[in-house]
Amino acid sequence: MELNELIEQRKAKAQALKEKGVTLYPSKTAAHVAIGQVLVDFQEGKKATFCGRIIAKRSHGKAAFMDLRDSTGKIQLYLKQDMVPEESFLVFSNIDIADFVQAEGELFKTHTGEPTLKVEKLFLLSKTLRPLPEKWHGLRDVDIRYRQRYLDLISNEEVGKVFKARSKIISLTRDFFEQRDFLEVETPMMHSIAGGAAGRPFKTHHNEYSMDLFLRIAPELYLKRLLVAGIDRVYEINRSFRNEGISTRHNPEFTMLEVYQAYSDYEGMMHLVESLIVSLVQEMHGKTIISYQGKFIDFTPPWKRVSFADLVKDKFGILPSDNEFTMLNKLKEKGFAKEVNRLSRTQIAKIIEEVLEGTMGLNPTFVTDYFTSMCPLAKTKIDEPLISERFELFIAGLEVGNAYSELNDPTEQRKRFSEEINELTPDEKKSIDDDYILALEHGMPPAGGLGIGIDRLVMLLTDQASIRDVILFPLLRSEQE
Repeated sequence: MELNELIEQRKAKAQALKEKGVTLYPSKTAAHVAIGQVLVDFQEGKKATFCGRIIAKRSHGKAAFMDLRDSTGKIQLYLKQDMVPEESFLVFSNIDIADFVQAEGELFKTHTGEPTLKVEKLFLLSKTLRPLPEKWHGLRDVDIRYRQRYLDLISNEEVGKVFKARSKIISLTRDFFEQRDFLEVETPMMHSIAGGAAGRPFKTHHNEYSMDLFLRIAPELYLKRLLVAGIDRVYEINRSFRNEGISTRHNPEFTMLEVYQAYSDYEGMMHLVESLIVSLVQEMHGKTIISYQGKFIDFTPPWKRVSFADLVKDKFGILPSDNEFTMLNKLKEKGFAKEVNRLSRTQIAKIIEEVLEGTMGLNPTFVTDYFTSMCPLAKTKIDEPLISERFELFIAGLEVGNAYSELNDPTEQRKRFSEEINELTPDEKKSIDDDYILALEHGMPPAGGLGIGIDRLVMLLTDQASIRDVILFPLLRSEQE
């Protein structure tokens, strides 16, 4: 039967109920219990009231079985015409799969041991005008799965498990930092100057102040202002935005964890992120070796360390003393960025990192010794001024984390900002964040800072290949395109 015919049938049933005085979308329900809760401690003969969605219906003359599901589980309903009021049977006669109902009755088990509710009253809670996809056998059209996530969650039970796991991972992360006396805060999502990370921002405008603003690309500079304020341990689980490409690893709107700890450094951040992720892996899987996309990742500490400076020297011949033009020419000699005539050091770093991602292996790896010229917010090593105290964390080829010893010298910070701005094209030009420099002039303690991509971490811990499978509503092209 065609979809339009099914819709018309459902509308006809809705009209029939309406004409009989049945409210199609009532406001209130009776006190009810979660199905899963009752199934754990099932007691035959006990009265119960359930609310949920009908997911199957099997009629046998004047009797019928239906399956009712809520967010906690599924139970079978048994209904017989001579056991229910006339209105309840009228509701049943016009019920479609996917309708929401309230069922009251007595619990029992069938001869096959199936937990069942013998229905004494049945009420309609919401009449559904469209059928569910593929009759509950699973929604497989990828575009529909992302565009209509509610159908994906209804049809694919495993999808729901992923998002429950995501919620648990974030909750466990909060517990981890709370146990270590970190303060969770919220910082602005609209910035007058896009800063704190490399990335193209989304622009917006505030009418009342006649003011151009940017959706944040990172909360870093605001969180470090709080270090100045005397909050020694601070973190934020934040939404950030970058007006860049979309892929299985990138979504323009994403979730980041950023952490700052006074009197620490990038070595302290290594220990912190290692402890955090190992604890999450053990909580979610009960062990430190897990399967990801058919291969195994061993999270057992200590994690491997490799030098960025050594890697790029071996692969591209690039040295920390090279300027951006020399770096670009060396990349071109190796077959990369051939069509480009000018790139900033930050853009060059992105190209190099994308190439190196595929060489990192599966197990967690700290990549250290980044060039100072690529790290405007990080301190340099005292004995190696061209190398910064920074690392990036790679797991299964994904860049999961980024950390450094925070630069807290206001004079040096202004110099770094100026050098960074001078490399930008006219379209990319931005102002120095003078307010942040002002904050540093009031004194920021030495500190370590850490950023972790929550979406990518969830991908790893739930065995998902695409970032779209761990974001409930990923950004998609318009259906008209």
